[in-house]
Amino acid sequence: PAASLTPDDKLPKPTAAPANSSDVNWITADVYKKFETLDCDHPSQDKQERSDPAKPLVTCEPATATSPAIKYILGPVEVKGSNIKSSSFQLQRGAQGAVTNEWAVNIQFDDAGTAKFKEVTERLYQFYVAGGGQSGSDPKAQFAIVLDDQVISAPRSLAVITDGRPQITGGFTEQSAKALSDQLRFGALPISFDIQSEQQISATLGGEQLRMGLLAGLIGLLLVVVYSLFQYRALGFVTIASLVVAGALTYLAIGILGWTENYRLSLAGVAGIIVAIGQTADSFIVYFERIRDELREGRGLVSAVENGWKRAKRTVLASKAVNLLAALVLYFVAVGNVRGFAFTLGLTAIADLIVVFMFTHPTLQLLARTRFFGEGHKFSGLDPKRLGAVPLYRGAGRLRSPDEKKPVARTKNAGAAAEAERRMTIAERRLAEKQDQLAGSSKSSTKEGK
Repeated sequence: PAASLTPDDKLPKPTAAPANSSDVNWITADVYKKFETLDCDHPSQDKQERSDPAKPLVTCEPATATSPAIKYILGPVEVKGSNIKSSSFQLQRGAQGAVTNEWAVNIQFDDAGTAKFKEVTERLYQFYVAGGGQSGSDPKAQFAIVLDDQVISAPRSLAVITDGRPQITGGFTEQSAKALSDQLRFGALPISFDIQSEQQISATLGGEQLRMGLLAGLIGLLLVVVYSLFQYRALGFVTIASLVVAGALTYLAIGILGWTENYRLSLAGVAGIIVAIGQTADSFIVYFERIRDELREGRGLVSAVENGWKRAKRTVLASKAVNLLAALVLYFVAVGNVRGFAFTLGLTAIADLIVVFMFTHPTLQLLARTRFFGEGHKFSGLDPKRLGAVPLYRGAGRLRSPDEKKPVARTKNAGAAAEAERRMTIAERRLAEKQDQLAGSSKSSTKEGK
């Protein structure tokens, strides 16, 4: 309150030029007014404008769980943070050298800091002795450690320190001792910031871009759903369910990162998730096609699922390894928005692997034992007849030869047979042609023998 302020005629007036940083002549009327009006619970210092180290400073030591906030009038800086060579924290040793339960912070100065700190402690120690030693409370016996214009510690000088290795003690916990040690070690480091990218977007434009990004993701998701249902019929619902689980895992991971690491999803990150929709669906398609290939060879559905999984698993792992490698390279090499894209791309690749191995494959194992899928219903997407499969067993003790070509005379199976032939690799096609030639020459030899 204004009524509690010192009247102007009673404000301190310097009588001479200050002799050192401990001289009370630094306290002018303006400095004292700042001291009286400063509220440590709501400090008004501008954190972007630092004080002049050659002038006195009015500041606070923030409150802690065990002590209230304290405000100080500090003299000019005498020992700079750049004079601190190192700092550490450890359990304090007693007079007999035994380790106690009290934590202490150790400081080591360079040569210039050692000489200056010796001069400071010689002066402060005189105030300490004159004030009554341990029972005294003369604030001029204290020196303040200041970071960003705030006092982080203000110990008393109990002795003259000549070796540049002072030790700060008094009520530290392990956490508080470590915090002070880190502030002393890193607080004086010169830090500069290089602008890697700069982009100014209005709130309206940013919201519009976000809406367009989400719309693009929704359109892509709908196209994947339509394709899955058209191509795989009921089996497409497995793709949809797997995409939902993958989306839930990704959302959960982003939510946890936002809560624990303050991660924020950017527009580039949204783009990475959109791209991942197609990559995730691709894993399911690879698996489904391997199952269909096994069905075309005449296997039962349960056997086709297991054998198809063995073949598809390697392809899926190789594909996701490439995605993760690309995401890692982009994240560590690129800057700006590209890193957000790379992060979500890698995150969704991991989620995809988890879903394929722990949801999609187990789901198909269960569905293969159901009547609808196991008997090859025409809407199941795994109908052997529609896929052009020919059973190995033909009845009456007749078996299809592994080298025998499947009949294509029936128009219903012609398209599926052509598709199976089209899916053959170059090596498989050459082997089939060679087997056909050998079969033809064998028949010719048989006729000539007759």
